[in-house]
Amino acid sequence: MSTELFGGNIKMKVLQINTTCGRGSTGRIAVDIHKLLLEQGHESVIAYGRGEPLNCDNTIRIGNKIDFYNHALKTRLLDRHGFGSKKATEDFVDEIKNYNPDIIHLHNIHGYYLNIEILFNFLKEFNKPVVWTLHDCWAFTGHCSYFDYANCYKWETHCQKCPERKSYPKSIFIDNSYNNYEKKRKLFTSLDKLTLVTPSEWLAKLVKRSFLKEYPVKVINNGIDLNVFKPTPSDFRKKYNLENKFIILGVANKWEKRKGFEYFIELSKQISEDEIIVLVGLSKKQVRALPANIIGIERTNSITELAEIYSVADVFVNPTLEENYPTVNLEAQACGTYALTFDSGGARETILSESTGKCLTQKKPDEILYSLRTIETNGLAKTFKLKAYNENGFMKFDKALMIGSYLSLYDEVLERCNNATKCLH
Repeated sequence: MSTELFGGNIKMKVLQINTTCGRGSTGRIAVDIHKLLLEQGHESVIAYGRGEPLNCDNTIRIGNKIDFYNHALKTRLLDRHGFGSKKATEDFVDEIKNYNPDIIHLHNIHGYYLNIEILFNFLKEFNKPVVWTLHDCWAFTGHCSYFDYANCYKWETHCQKCPERKSYPKSIFIDNSYNNYEKKRKLFTSLDKLTLVTPSEWLAKLVKRSFLKEYPVKVINNGIDLNVFKPTPSDFRKKYNLENKFIILGVANKWEKRKGFEYFIELSKQISEDEIIVLVGLSKKQVRALPANIIGIERTNSITELAEIYSVADVFVNPTLEENYPTVNLEAQACGTYALTFDSGGARETILSESTGKCLTQKKPDEILYSLRTIETNGLAKTFKLKAYNENGFMKFDKALMIGSYLSLYDEVLERCNNATKCLH
């Protein structure tokens, strides 16, 4: 590591590894960290496995589409997610050696693009500090990325007979969760210089009940861009002829069962003619199948457009059944829109105050409808837009705090580990 000081900190070379680069929530986090590193005079590279990089030039592509499909096939047929992509990972290890980073930051290492056995055996030998942000629970289970919906806690002792086998990463025929758990435990606990990060207190508590419990865990909340996510004027109501409608908004990166898509379908049967549901992030197939009182919008990579839609809505509803730290709740509130969310995972941590949102403990369509009626009757949505927004401090949501926390953590980890054989504490 360079001994040259920059702004009081040692210059460092950082390698981030994530499924995507600049796309999706984890990809955007990686790019945000990357940009600040460069601004502060550090060196930074992002390695990714899927899609095209967005807003980042310093990248390493891991594998190709053929590797991806072969890994996906191995997952579907043999339930061996994380154990494909051997050649792609071997080539990537050579890239790591050539770059020789001072610190390696893992994000999502699942996603059909990396071989965890090859990677972690190398990381053990490489013996550089590793920061690993857990964006879900996959790191300490034998299969699934979330288990709340199945109400399964086998991961606390030993995974087997997985009730979530057909959920991501889907396996059609075989349950290999027992062996996957054994392999993961052995590999993921083999590093001496590993620091874990979770976006929520909820996930941090789960980690401390898992086989990763001996490692230090730091909570760094995911942030949002408050320069974008703020009350924003738009012609959305005029465009869709919704001038006199009460807009109920839902937003997801991908609408599936665990995100609560079916709750909106059920809700559409109960709302009045003066109300309309708007869903963002749907597939073409989902849009075609929607009832008349749900407006479907496909996924957008324009956060400005998203801020416009948040701002125009009367209420944001997030009926998520499994979640880590849903930033959609933050985005809605920051745009001046009252947020209703199910009390799943770390969702409760994303509601700023009673005046900006509410956490629903009863995960039922009737509970959503009752809360909507209360909001309409009491004028909570309008009050928040006109008054409460200015009275609530949203700076705790600012992604600048998140990015700064990561760079501070890099400094701490390097200082703690640089001259130590082990740095577990």
